Amino acid sequence: MAKKNTAAVAEELAQPILEQMGLILWDVVYEKEGSGWYLRYYIDKEGGVTIDDCEAFSRAVEAALDAADPIEGSYTLEVSSPGIERALTRDWHFTALMGQPLLVRLIRPVEGVRDFVGVLTDYQGGTLTLLLDEETEMNVERGETAFIRLYNDFTGGTSK
Repeated sequence: MAKKNTAAVAEELAQPILEQMGLILWDVVYEKEGSGWYLRYYIDKEGGVTIDDCEAFSRAVEAALDAADPIEGSYTLEVSSPGIERALTRDWHFTALMGQPLLVRLIRPVEGVRDFVGVLTDYQGGTLTLLLDEETEMNVERGETAFIRLYNDFTGGTSK
C-alpha cells in the first residue's frame, strides 16, 4: 500500500473539524518556500469565510496536527480563504464553478498565446470546455495547463 503524501494526511485529519464547523476544504497544499515548509489550508463555506472562521479552524486543526504529529520537522501552518481568483485543482471545483469565467494559462502557447479567458461550459474526464466568445469554444486538457483560476476582471466582481 502506498504511503499517503503529507497534504492527503493533513486533509484527512482536518475533515471531521471541517464538517463540525460547516466548512468546505477547497484545497490543502504542503510546499517548500525558501528554506521553510508551509502547510496551507484553503477553506470556504456558503457565503464565504471570515477571519474568525479561519482563526477557529486554525486553532482546531493545529491541535489535531499536534496530537497526530504526521509531519516530520517544522512547518508553518496557514489558513485562508481560496480568494476571489481561486485556483481550480480538483475535479469537483469545475462542477461547482460551471458557467463561471476562468483564466487558463497553458504550458505551451497556442498561436503565440498562453493565457485564455472564457466561460466554463463543460468538464469531462480532465478536459474543460471554454466559451471564449459568442462563437469560439476551446477544449483544454488539464495536464496542458500551468494553472486554472476563477477569473475576475475587477470591474464588477465575479458572478459567484
